[in-house]
Amino acid sequence: MCCTLVLARSLGLVLLPLAVVCMLANLLLLFPMGEVSYVQQDRVSSYIWYGGGLGGGGLLMLVPATVFVSLGRCGCCWTNTLTMCGSAIAALVGLLGSGYCFIISGLILLQGPQCFTSLGWTYPFSDQRGRYLFRPESWSQCLQPLHAVEWNAVLACVLVCVALLEFSVCLVQLVSGLVNAVCRPCCFKQEYSLNT
Repeated sequence: MCCTLVLARSLGLVLLPLAVVCMLANLLLLFPMGEVSYVQQDRVSSYIWYGGGLGGGGLLMLVPATVFVSLGRCGCCWTNTLTMCGSAIAALVGLLGSGYCFIISGLILLQGPQCFTSLGWTYPFSDQRGRYLFRPESWSQCLQPLHAVEWNAVLACVLVCVALLEFSVCLVQLVSGLVNAVCRPCCFKQEYSLNT
């Protein structure tokens, strides 16, 4: 059980900075190039408002992170099996949050930024299914905000990558928690029966 708790606490400590990175990346997406005027005029991509990084990969990820870090601190509260079941449930919450962040960030990448073009404020890359990312010569269509495509693409890619890392960490803890919740009591019964 000791190794399992150390693993869970380590995974929780990994999730904390990842959650902060998700929240920061989502907040930066709201303010292209640090400008407040675009968000005030509702000139940011529509999927950014869904808060994939802020809610899913950020705030929701704090639930499993705090549960993992605090495992075993309250020796009188739960049995070892219930502790591991609780960590597995928290890992499921983390899987949902990171999955949500991944999907929303992917949609941000597919849609592309909302920017001012010769046709006015529009989504010039929304019909390209992400192919614009591999055609930097087409990015000059966006006249305002400057470097909108780079800003949007880099931050959305950061969110996708961090969401994948969060998903992996939560999946490891889910498997570990379930294995320990199911197999651990059997192992202890065998040890006691051998000792008697």
